Amino acid sequence: MAQLWGGRFTKETDKLVYNFNASISFDQKFYKQDIRGSIAHVTMLAASGILTDEERDQIIDGLNGILSDVESGALEITDTYEDIHSFVEANLIDRIGDVGKKLHTGRSRNDQVALDMKLYTRDELLEVRTLVVNLIKVLHQLMKDNVDTYMPGFTHLQKAQPVTFAHHVGAYVEMFKRDYSRLSDIYDRMNYCPLGAGALAGTTYPLDRNLTASLLDFNGPTLNSMDSVSDRDYVIEMLSAFSTIMMHLSRFSEEIIIWNSNEYQFIELDDAYSTGSSIMPQKKNPDIAELVRGKTGRVYAALTSILTTMKGIPLAYNKDMQEDKELTFDAIDTVKGCLALFTGMISTMKLNKPVMEKSAMNGFTNATDAADYLVNHGVPFRDAHGIVGQLVLYCLDKNISLLDMSLEEYKAISPVFEEDIYQAISLEECVSKRNTIGAPGKEAIMEVISINEKFINLIEE
Repeated sequence: MAQLWGGRFTKETDKLVYNFNASISFDQKFYKQDIRGSIAHVTMLAASGILTDEERDQIIDGLNGILSDVESGALEITDTYEDIHSFVEANLIDRIGDVGKKLHTGRSRNDQVALDMKLYTRDELLEVRTLVVNLIKVLHQLMKDNVDTYMPGFTHLQKAQPVTFAHHVGAYVEMFKRDYSRLSDIYDRMNYCPLGAGALAGTTYPLDRNLTASLLDFNGPTLNSMDSVSDRDYVIEMLSAFSTIMMHLSRFSEEIIIWNSNEYQFIELDDAYSTGSSIMPQKKNPDIAELVRGKTGRVYAALTSILTTMKGIPLAYNKDMQEDKELTFDAIDTVKGCLALFTGMISTMKLNKPVMEKSAMNGFTNATDAADYLVNHGVPFRDAHGIVGQLVLYCLDKNISLLDMSLEEYKAISPVFEEDIYQAISLEECVSKRNTIGAPGKEAIMEVISINEKFINLIEE
């Protein structure tokens, strides 16, 4: 097929060159956006007196017919066309004749593809943001249900101090709230319309770019035509935010994998989100968590790729920028899939609360509180630290916990200990005493739950 730009050329493009140059195999995803942008463009052209109302209506009817036929399967997007823009325009001309040739008035493929990419990524960003909200709501419910579910908190993967499952999950709620905020910021920054920038220097036609922007739900037009066609910052920002989301999902997945292990047994994953072994019948593998952890690298790769592509590109548009699409599309699909599956996995898993509580008790997570007990009874902290170290060594030797020691055993190491030591180092007491905002105490957690409730209600309004 002859290219729409072929007037300058006297020789057919080599087939290998054509295939290497073509983008129809992946930018066909833009068919809705391309048609929507074209409808807005001709609406503006008619309002500006560049097209007649009759020409506008003919073109819009033709475009809507193409859209309907593509979605019904009556019209197939094939590699006969170089890109989605050529597909739409060529089919329009076939259907309505020479009037269809006026579609491209005052427009370049450069500002057209910039618009299509922005419309597509804007829609997908909102879908990802909705999936983040869904995950936040599931985690929020887990917090509400597990204010009194005790477990060990870790540093260096070693048991450190007792917390609640609500507090542990709350850490991820904060991460995903920041992800939501990042996506919202990116949306606001990207939401300016490049259509009307032309190839790089605008056009002599009296376009109403504010009208075009309004028709496409943008905040306004972009303010520099060279930047308009060569800007992919919004793609980079979006992929950076996606990479952060995947990092958060991967960290959480790592914990799910650990908690699901025989050594921990903190949780049991639902059968729908697990698989078995082909040879070992006892296995129940956390495949979804492992795949989320693994697929994080795909999204990182997309970010690295576009950063590398853009780093040496002079103004304005260059063909290199066609490379912004395939990896971005893959990253979008990956993030959406991972968020949906991870949310399902988390919402259906079961907690083994007695095991979690026992693990906290047997891990000396209350050792800090034993030291605080001594300090509150007049023992200098450094001395208290040493005394509790002796208690831990004693318990390790006897294979018991601090709560299993008799008062006589306590007094043999320090006469300061009294009967109230048992209350002071109970898991309930260790957690409940920590009630500054952000701490795991029930009062503090309930305040955070209330804050999160307001956050969820606000974004759902």
